[in-house]
Amino acid sequence: MQDVYIIGIYSTQFKKWPEKTFKNLTRDAYMGALTDANLDSGEGINSGYFGNCGMHNWGQGMIRGQVCFIPLVQDGLYPERVSMINVEGGCATASIAFHCAWKDILSGQSEMSLAIGVEKTFFPDNPELTFGQYQEGFDTFDLEDTYKIYKKAAMECGKEFVPGPDRSLPMDTYAMQACYHMKRFGTTQRQIAFGASKNHYYGSLNPKAQYQFEVPMEKVLEDRLISYPLTRAMCAPVGDGAAAALLCSGEHLKKLPPKVKERAIKIKANVITSGKYRNFDEPSLSRIAALRAYKMADLKPEAIDVAEVHDATSFCEIYQMEMMGFCETGQGGPFVESGQTMIGGKIPTNTSGGLVSKGHPIGATGLSMLYELCLQLRWEAGDRQVENARFALQENGGGIIGFEEAACSVIILEKGR
Repeated sequence: MQDVYIIGIYSTQFKKWPEKTFKNLTRDAYMGALTDANLDSGEGINSGYFGNCGMHNWGQGMIRGQVCFIPLVQDGLYPERVSMINVEGGCATASIAFHCAWKDILSGQSEMSLAIGVEKTFFPDNPELTFGQYQEGFDTFDLEDTYKIYKKAAMECGKEFVPGPDRSLPMDTYAMQACYHMKRFGTTQRQIAFGASKNHYYGSLNPKAQYQFEVPMEKVLEDRLISYPLTRAMCAPVGDGAAAALLCSGEHLKKLPPKVKERAIKIKANVITSGKYRNFDEPSLSRIAALRAYKMADLKPEAIDVAEVHDATSFCEIYQMEMMGFCETGQGGPFVESGQTMIGGKIPTNTSGGLVSKGHPIGATGLSMLYELCLQLRWEAGDRQVENARFALQENGGGIIGFEEAACSVIILEKGR
């Protein structure tokens, strides 16, 4: 299998951008990735993958990537007649676009490929649509099947599961997963709050984060309850943004200038798994993705120096520490609370601020996580820098099937060549 590298990567700031269009955000992310790769245009790009989940809510249900890129084609910045393939996979959309671009290069179809994710989730004049769009990440054809699973979990936990139009179904399901973990392993709300406070601290150091302020642990606990045990400060915010990456083959990298070669990041492993209706105590699809990624990279969890995991809620960081093999099953709460996911700990995690602070524009999130990891591996993360980072891991989940996500990405990156 030939080597594939990231040579350019960029993320916009995540925030509520009512004044920016999808085309604006697309241009910002794409041009940022070109600049990072020391390129003036996209000449040499052989394929592109455009990730988005919700553009139909804005009236553009088809040919999304083509529509957003045509101004760039007209300006001579993206090559004519090069494919632009539309991708959707819930919150894992951008990671799936990245996976496709990587496979294009592995297959020999491309020497250089683009992955981009663009999303606007904030509707300033339609709060019902802002709230309701997140319900689309479930099996809406047979939604009662999902309800039955969570009502069963609720009975075991002594908690109610009462979905409704005035509630966030994703947050209710994450809350139920947290309650089940608390019931079985003794995980506490304070442990979840510790992780949230930690990530808000790192978000305060990240100029690309949506929330750039600290939240002490007691304030996390006192914040407005969304769905027990989750308070608002433990949940990812609504926002807009875009992120993009340029990938190339090892052979193509040899032709590039030394300053591009010096900053290139090697993709050691890239795995996508899909969800199923699993038993409550069965390991999730992220565990399977992680095991496959470690095998592909010929590494063990202990080799990873820094990680970004999908903390749509702060409970998720606790759970994914277990699924990624960074601690024993059931020990994620004490692991996080003991500071092991802080810089200086065993596995610094979500140094970007995580989704709860950096933000979570659904279709752009996965690439923004990779952007943070590339900064870490290039040693360009400033006050958030993890010392001597060489290997980095990303875990990005999307959608819900039963008691787990519908899709999951685990990617392992390596510094330099």
